[in-house]
Amino acid sequence: MKLARRRWTVSGTAITLLLLLPVAALLQQGLLPASEVFAELAESVLADYIINTVALVLLSAVGAVLLGVPTAWLVANCQFPGQRWLQWALLLPLAMPAYLVAYVYTDMLDYAGPVQKALRGWFGWNSPQDYWFVEVRSLTGAAAMLALVLFPYVFMLARTAFLEQAGNLLQASRSLGCTPWQSFWRVSLPLARPAIMVGVALVAMETMADFATVSYFAVNTLTTAVYDVWLDYGSLSAAARLSCLMLLGVLLLLGLERRARAQQKLFQRGDAGVDIPRWPLTGIKAICASGFCIGVLLLSFALPAAVLLNYAIDYFDAASLALFWRYSVNSLIVSVQVALLTIVMALLLQFLARLRLLRWPAQIAGFGYALPGTVLAIGVLIPLTWLDYRINDFSQWFNGSTVGLVLSGSMVALLFGYCVRFLAVALGAIEASYKRINPSLDMAATTMGCGPAALLRRVHWPLLRRGLLTAAVIVFIESMKELPAALLLKPIGFETLATYVYQFVSDEALELGALPALVIVLVGLLPVWLLNRSLEQTR
Repeated sequence: MKLARRRWTVSGTAITLLLLLPVAALLQQGLLPASEVFAELAESVLADYIINTVALVLLSAVGAVLLGVPTAWLVANCQFPGQRWLQWALLLPLAMPAYLVAYVYTDMLDYAGPVQKALRGWFGWNSPQDYWFVEVRSLTGAAAMLALVLFPYVFMLARTAFLEQAGNLLQASRSLGCTPWQSFWRVSLPLARPAIMVGVALVAMETMADFATVSYFAVNTLTTAVYDVWLDYGSLSAAARLSCLMLLGVLLLLGLERRARAQQKLFQRGDAGVDIPRWPLTGIKAICASGFCIGVLLLSFALPAAVLLNYAIDYFDAASLALFWRYSVNSLIVSVQVALLTIVMALLLQFLARLRLLRWPAQIAGFGYALPGTVLAIGVLIPLTWLDYRINDFSQWFNGSTVGLVLSGSMVALLFGYCVRFLAVALGAIEASYKRINPSLDMAATTMGCGPAALLRRVHWPLLRRGLLTAAVIVFIESMKELPAALLLKPIGFETLATYVYQFVSDEALELGALPALVIVLVGLLPVWLLNRSLEQTR
């Protein structure tokens, strides 16, 4: 029995160390003396990259708060036309990649787009000098696009916080004659502030990780710098140093998020189970509430989805279906393998934590999910490239020839990077399922002579199947949508749906890739549905 437990412990430790290898490689590479490429960047444009990144994060976070908090409070505390379906429909923008929204609005709002054409026709303007119009391809425009698709993080957490607030406090505010606005500003908002800060931290991390939108808008951030330094200059050390700067930013955001969660516990006091009737809005107030929520949904999801559907119909090309099916199969194969691998590893780590054999792996093995895709890709390439050199040195010594990039240039790098990135998703889902299993079942099975393997197979597995399936589905979908890591880690000549669509976006010809773009959006709707189901149980 002791030998079996030792084997399980060694396996869990080995998996965890392997998953943390990219982070360790980044830190090790970042401590080396600065390369010439990084020195040149530091003297010229690095300050601009950092300023742009910070500004983009702040603007996106502010935009997400301005969209997410009012809509969350309206659907949680007020009654108005459309309130019931808006509480789940406002989660739909999570399924829409930001770079698709950016392309749609650029196409609509550029000088040659339909909006400016209509304005010139109505007012008789003849040139850009005759009028002023918002510049979409800018840092502000990129922040607006990101806020449109990321505000559901704030909406989701703020709505849950509003629904869970102590009922006696809200009743007291009403008995004192507070209007809905006064109740929101004086009672609901201060109590929900920690949850909102958690949402802001998530938005900030997603913004920092974004590559496609800022690249399309030609906004130079640390994410694009990592990509350019590696591909254009071939400097892995400079890319690693830039990645360490982003890693520092991610750690700061994680600290902010954890602090907000700790503070949130202080506010869950009082009678939170009292079902408070929603404020009934009528007349102009009801129209404004419905109009604001529907307008946000229209701009963030409905309009871009309709444009993509129109593109897919108008520019349908049967000749391109062969490539579409080929890259769809590529994405399917990669996503299925990643889902299976992450489920196996997450199940092992959570099982060890359940038996109290080894708890720390389950707590830190999912850290890769917080890393931006480009940073993670560099962290994966560093050790795999080093191993490739050692393999080729041995091959040269053994038979006088080299074998090429066995690891860093193959599917191994892509699968490894995806597993590091999405293991946290599987860990969270399996942990939630484990919490619903009574520990007395473990003790009963152990007293009957079940070892760790038998306990997992006979007791835990049947009870965890639903949670395992949920985790596999979410990891599968996230793998289908992942772009930054795929751009750096995919083998030469290998494309996924995400990289295939991004090629059309880069060439400003998304019309020709609208069909695969719609598939990515439709696939992304499933986790949104799962999120909505969990939120429906809140009240």
